[in-house]
Amino acid sequence: MQERCVGPELKVIARIHNDFPEKFGIPHQSNWLKKQKAQIIFEPEYRVAEAFRGIEEYDYIWLIWQFSEAAGKKWSPTVRPPRLGGNIRKGVFATRSPFRPNNLGLSSVRLEKVEFHPELGPVLHICGADLMDGTPIFDIKPYLPYVDGHPQASGGFTDRIKDHRLKVEFPEEYLKEIPKEKRKALEEVLENDPRPGYQEDPERIYGLAYGKKNINFYVKDGVLTVCGVSDYKKS
Repeated sequence: MQERCVGPELKVIARIHNDFPEKFGIPHQSNWLKKQKAQIIFEPEYRVAEAFRGIEEYDYIWLIWQFSEAAGKKWSPTVRPPRLGGNIRKGVFATRSPFRPNNLGLSSVRLEKVEFHPELGPVLHICGADLMDGTPIFDIKPYLPYVDGHPQASGGFTDRIKDHRLKVEFPEEYLKEIPKEKRKALEEVLENDPRPGYQEDPERIYGLAYGKKNINFYVKDGVLTVCGVSDYKKS
């Protein structure tokens, strides 16, 4: 049987801009954290207002994007999902692991508004994205609840994962270093427990890059305590 041509390489149409300059701390799924704001800024070729006509009629949109940090790395037929403790293997096509043959991701996000910027063209303001700052986006499609929503469907092993939330202690001396408009969103990230699922060392100090700040914290007995805030410097 003759192999079909898959066509040219995918074109990057846009990139996301948000407060996650590094992978650590990014939500494991889209819409899991509701307070995470982001903007989608399009490449010059696609800043055409007509291409977005009617998009504001939808509450949610699908993003097709690339796990850019995993691009070029060898794919694996089995992976160890962090939320299962990192010890149980699942088939890559039964997970949302980034180590896939084409490193593609799929996320539904809430579309809050469309801004027509004088220089950047149409800018999509969204919330609930699980992407790192600068992630390339290949396509955008409307989310259709009558066909895309399946609330009674089985979620595989994810149905057995507990909704794990931490209590956050954020001393005022450190909280005042965070812009007021970003505090609730940052606390949401910390409550979600950014640590890998297999790490439970109460003495370990973690560093979370969020916006222009680096947040140091430790976790003990279900309580996450912030112990330092400094300016973020990209390594």
